[in-house]
Amino acid sequence: MVDRMGLIQIIDELSHSLKHLAESGIRRADCSAASLAAVESWGKARPRPASGESLADIRTDLGECTRCELSRSRTHIVFGQGRPHARLMFVGEGPGHEEDLAGEPFVGAAGQLLTRIIEAIKLTREEVYIANVVKCRPPGNRAPEPVEIATCSPFLRRQIAAVRPLLICTLGGCAAHTLLGTQEPISRLRGRFFDYGGIRVLPTFHPAYLLRNPEKKREVWEDMKLLMKEFPYEGR
Repeated sequence: MVDRMGLIQIIDELSHSLKHLAESGIRRADCSAASLAAVESWGKARPRPASGESLADIRTDLGECTRCELSRSRTHIVFGQGRPHARLMFVGEGPGHEEDLAGEPFVGAAGQLLTRIIEAIKLTREEVYIANVVKCRPPGNRAPEPVEIATCSPFLRRQIAAVRPLLICTLGGCAAHTLLGTQEPISRLRGRFFDYGGIRVLPTFHPAYLLRNPEKKREVWEDMKLLMKEFPYEGR
C-alpha cells in the first residue's frame, strides 16, 4: 500500500512526466495492459536512495573534531537533532552561544522563533530534522569563514544523504549558498524552490535575522505557505 506521501510523490512524478510529454508534442497515449502495469509500479520501485550510513555513523566519524580552528573555542559540537528520516529538514548557519552550551541546534531566541514557525506549519520539532552548516560556534557569533565551511559542510551533506528529506528549508544566506553553490542574496533566493541532488530546497530568512528585522516575518510566512502548498504533510 502506498502511503499519503508516497501518493504525493507519484502524482508529482506523473505531473512532471505529462508536462514533459506535452512539451514534446505528445497529446495522447494508449491505455494498454502494459501501460497500466507500468503505472501501477510507480512509487514502488523508486524509494529515496539511501546513503549507506546512519546519522550515528556520521557523528562517530565526526568525533571530537579538531579539523578547523572553530574547535579551539567551542564548548560542545552541535551535530543536529530531530527525526532521523524526516521529510522536512531545516539547515542553518552555525551554533550560537546557547547552542554551544547546550550542544543542541536552535535553542536560543532564534531557536524559539524557529519552533514557532515549525508549529505554524502544523509540525513539531520532533517531526523534522535540524542541522547547521558548521557544527561549532564561530567566536562572537561571526559568520563562518570559507575554510570552516569547506571543512565542515561535507558532514552536512552526509547528514542530508542519511536523512533523505523530500524538502530542505535553508535558513539564511550561508546555508543557501553552501547547498546551492550561489552567492545570490537571500532576499532574491527566497520564495522559490531550487534543486539539490533531487531534493527541493526552499531558502528563507534566518530566524536570527527576523529578530532584528521583524517586518520580514511576513515574507517568511509567505515562504511557509508555499512550503505547505507543495508538501501537504499528514495531520496538517
